[in-house]
Amino acid sequence: MKKWAYLFIALGASLWGLIAIFVEGLYTYGFTALEIVAIRVMVAAILLILFVSIKDVKLLKINWRDSMYFIGTGIFSIVFFNWCLFTAIKETSIAVAAILLYTAPAIVTILSRFLFQEWFTKRKILALCMTFFGCMFVIGILPGGASNASLFGVLAGLGSGLGYALYSIFGKYALEKYSSLTVITYTFIYASVALIPVTGLCWQKTDVILQSGVLMNAVGIGFVSTVLAYMLYTVGLQFVESSRASITATVEPVIATLVGVILFQEQLSMWQIVGIFFVLSAVMVVQENRRVKTEHSLAQ
Repeated sequence: MKKWAYLFIALGASLWGLIAIFVEGLYTYGFTALEIVAIRVMVAAILLILFVSIKDVKLLKINWRDSMYFIGTGIFSIVFFNWCLFTAIKETSIAVAAILLYTAPAIVTILSRFLFQEWFTKRKILALCMTFFGCMFVIGILPGGASNASLFGVLAGLGSGLGYALYSIFGKYALEKYSSLTVITYTFIYASVALIPVTGLCWQKTDVILQSGVLMNAVGIGFVSTVLAYMLYTVGLQFVESSRASITATVEPVIATLVGVILFQEQLSMWQIVGIFFVLSAVMVVQENRRVKTEHSLAQ
């Protein structure tokens, strides 16, 4: 079953990597980055509510005093990181946006030091340095680097990494009380509730939303690259350590990069490829450190 688990994780991460296809598709219909985020979270919320209601309606029961957790995962993480990611895709490139998103493990490492008193280790410091230099190569700051990425796009990409990292922080607290399926479902519910009045999609662009091309991309971004991806990843996670799952999930930016190069004819310089290698290696270094620490604790 473990081999299948790794396959499920890789497939889930690959579906996340395909999200740029649907994002670019929705951009062609004139949607803004925030509106695309709204489409993603609303479609995902509807599908998740239906699924959970059929699987076990009790999973929808929460203590409303815990809303702060889902405001954190839904608004401060999912809404913010998706808006930043989709903006970065538009302002830079799919590959650059995907790699800047993967600064999240480094950000989690820094935040965990202050929030959970997790000390910096040599591996963590090495991973942080690799992430830093990798990003410098990707966005073209270091000598030899080359990129037409705008400063706004780069900041948005780094913002996506921060938002992505916040999900791990807020989710850590929520998962102490609720199942992963409950946390994911309410994350998208709260994100939807926040975005519906802000974007006004349901009453301002109804005619555009009902076009077949928009509906196809909405299903793609809400079901294929969200609900199905999360479910595959979660199923695999039940049989694999979270650290190993995170390493396997690095297939996501690889798929995103291939999508950009093959489907959208994006060009990558040699130094950007070096930068991508540095960032992905950093993820493996920091996650391997967590795995070794966990195994040592279990041995004791």
